[in-house]
Amino acid sequence: MIKVGIIGSGSMGTGIAQVAATAGHEVLLCDNNPEALKRAKAYLEKIMNRLVEKGRVSRSDGEAILSRIQYVDSVYAYNDTGLVIEAIVENLDIKKAVFEQLEDIVSSDCILASNTSSLSIASIASACKKPERVLGIHFFNPAPLMKLVEVIPAIQTDVSYLTKVTKLIDTWNKEVVVAKDTPGFIVNRVARPFYGEALRIYEEGIADIPTIDWAMTALGGFRMGPFTLMDYIGNDINYTVTETVFKAFYYDPRYKPAFTQKRLSEAGYLGRKTGRGYYDYKEDVEKPEANKDDQLGQQIVDRVVTMLINEAADALYLNIASKEDIDTAMTKGVNYPKGLLKWADEIGIVRVVKRMDDLYQEYLEDRYRCSPLLRKMAKEGKTFF
Repeated sequence: MIKVGIIGSGSMGTGIAQVAATAGHEVLLCDNNPEALKRAKAYLEKIMNRLVEKGRVSRSDGEAILSRIQYVDSVYAYNDTGLVIEAIVENLDIKKAVFEQLEDIVSSDCILASNTSSLSIASIASACKKPERVLGIHFFNPAPLMKLVEVIPAIQTDVSYLTKVTKLIDTWNKEVVVAKDTPGFIVNRVARPFYGEALRIYEEGIADIPTIDWAMTALGGFRMGPFTLMDYIGNDINYTVTETVFKAFYYDPRYKPAFTQKRLSEAGYLGRKTGRGYYDYKEDVEKPEANKDDQLGQQIVDRVVTMLINEAADALYLNIASKEDIDTAMTKGVNYPKGLLKWADEIGIVRVVKRMDDLYQEYLEDRYRCSPLLRKMAKEGKTFF
């Protein structure tokens, strides 16, 4: 069984280390900050004790998992690893420097992977002499709990490495989907309207924040409303992903960020981690009541879900992933109540196209252009499944 190196001992790197060690791999968790490594070790011990207390793992298995994780302060320890996963800051120049350094340390057949959520894998791979062994392996936070892993081959990636990685991650009890190397891959691309259209509805004054969240959970069936979820993720992180995707798609208006979220980020109202975001999380503050008007709520759900379906259809149209992988990604990666393409079949493709056209006629913005695939399917009377 190959030895796995993880670079970065933040929440994501630590979570990936736990996943790999649980699957039986010897893991080297690397960080050049000794305090960060101490925090990671203490956190993993705490998590494992909790799993033992709950009966999820036996005491001996828990100890064995922890014993398989070594904490190192230098990537020079990676000379005998078979797979290295980088999970550091989302900065392309820094990632490229790390990958360039790794090539001088690891063996010639060691697979090099980035956990980036939105940066170009081709750009990262370009820093390497053997770019054919570089790809993206994108976990979702928290990595031990979230089933989905997006695997992203760059245009330089050799298919043999893609095959090895998908087979390996499958043995880690994960759902693997393969995505084209485009901004946001599957999930962070297709999910943009969940946040963006909710923000647009709020900014237009159609409904307030609690009402939109209520509609999307009570009527739409989503586990969290968009504003509750943005507060959970962190408005700084969510805004940065939106801005990154917007720029990467040459400022396509479909991905345009909202000033509301930008101002919250600038003010330091980042959500739960700062005690205030779209909601105030102080103990003595009552959460505002939603306007539980079913007709208004259904209008909100229809608009947001239609935009999500349109984005999913466009991802399929542009061969970002298969229809099965797109639906799996959205149900397993962000816990949507249904796969968006199956949802489109339920609603009716003709109806989805009409909703998109109605939005376009109302606003005359390219943001609301209908996917050519949906329009073609509506004309031909086809369904996705």
